[in-house]
Amino acid sequence: MTVHENSTEGQPILRVHDLKVHFPVTTGIIFQRQFGSVKAVDGISFDIQPGETLGLVGESGCGKSTAGRAILQLQRATSGQVYFGETDLTRIRGSALRAMRRQMQIVFQDPYASLNPRMTVGSIIGEPIRVHNLRQDKVAIRQRTQELLELVGLNPYFVNRYPHEFSGGQRQRIGIARALAVEPRFVVCDEPVSALDVSIQAQVLNLLQELQKKLGLTYLFIAHGLAVVKHISDRVAVMYLGKIVELAPSRQLYKQPLHPYTKALLSAAPIPNPRIEKKRQRILLEGDVPSPLHPPSGCRFNTRCPIAISRCTEEEPPMVDYDDGHQAACWRIDEAIELHPATQATTSPYA
Repeated sequence: MTVHENSTEGQPILRVHDLKVHFPVTTGIIFQRQFGSVKAVDGISFDIQPGETLGLVGESGCGKSTAGRAILQLQRATSGQVYFGETDLTRIRGSALRAMRRQMQIVFQDPYASLNPRMTVGSIIGEPIRVHNLRQDKVAIRQRTQELLELVGLNPYFVNRYPHEFSGGQRQRIGIARALAVEPRFVVCDEPVSALDVSIQAQVLNLLQELQKKLGLTYLFIAHGLAVVKHISDRVAVMYLGKIVELAPSRQLYKQPLHPYTKALLSAAPIPNPRIEKKRQRILLEGDVPSPLHPPSGCRFNTRCPIAISRCTEEEPPMVDYDDGHQAACWRIDEAIELHPATQATTSPYA
């Protein structure tokens, strides 16, 4: 197994600039007419350093998974750039993109749906090895498959078993082994523990961290559980309705959130200390998330924000760096900091 050295320290392994993914909405079967588009991802920008884990969090339907798939070109972007090293992935096709896929892989959310039930575990893990011509001999492929199973904590003699013979946690380990088969540098973890029991989630998270240290991997970790992201991420990006509204080092974001939406997410999580929980004032958001087909003008969060003003509905706030890499997009940061101070460091369940 190749260990990736982070020799280009300071140079991002991945740069995403103004990435947009819009899905056209049409009517008719023969004469189709487009009357709008769902703005699943609508202009997000960030970078990831080698060896880093960037957590991407937000409510269901905010565009997290679509962003991850667009980065890997599993879903073609409407516009924007995705640089992996010096290569813009949005501009390459065919064999050039296929060659890049050796360096980028994904661990899918559902371990039950992501594995072919008609293939043995050995065939599932060995397939990318054959596709990318990493091994030619069947014996060598089988040996490599067994090494990968052992690497993720499974018995190497499971190669002849089928997915239905494994538990959810074991299937996700198989999915991780498949992703590592081509020795990638960058892995998108698309909510890899959300379909697992709580008791198993910690085991899979610990495995991902161990593999990162052992192999020098870089992760984009997508999740909606804030506690999960805090456990594994170096930095966290908060996403709402196709936009990133806050981006900060993990400890800083959980200790001193700036954006009202981030504060609401943190305040919704219960605190195990009953005395603090009883005194804590929660931020209750009214209304539903607007449709990405017709998002609000100005700040996307203005329809649910408790401190929104007229400017919030007229102008979209830019991402501003407020303190050592802590960025937020809000016209009323000063008022947001004062909003329900009980959600700050002393009472945060993640501090």
